[in-house]
Amino acid sequence: MSSRNADRGDAFVRAGALVFGLGAISTLVTFVPLFFNLPRLPTIAYWLCMLMPLGFLVSLTGMLLSARAQRRRVEAAAS
Repeated sequence: MSSRNADRGDAFVRAGALVFGLGAISTLVTFVPLFFNLPRLPTIAYWLCMLMPLGFLVSLTGMLLSARAQRRRVEAAAS
């Protein structure tokens, strides 16, 4: 474990993982009626599935922000 302060990118990665998890759960929930011949869910349930790629995008943004911050710290230390 490092003792450095948390970067802004770390918060993005954590938030993206949470959003991705919510999207994954909603995706599983929307598939249940298809397998058990239950009535269809409302349209909003299918829109919630879009949280999965959104969470992936937020996490990817956080990783890029962290990498950029780390590169800046390395360059500043080398100077």
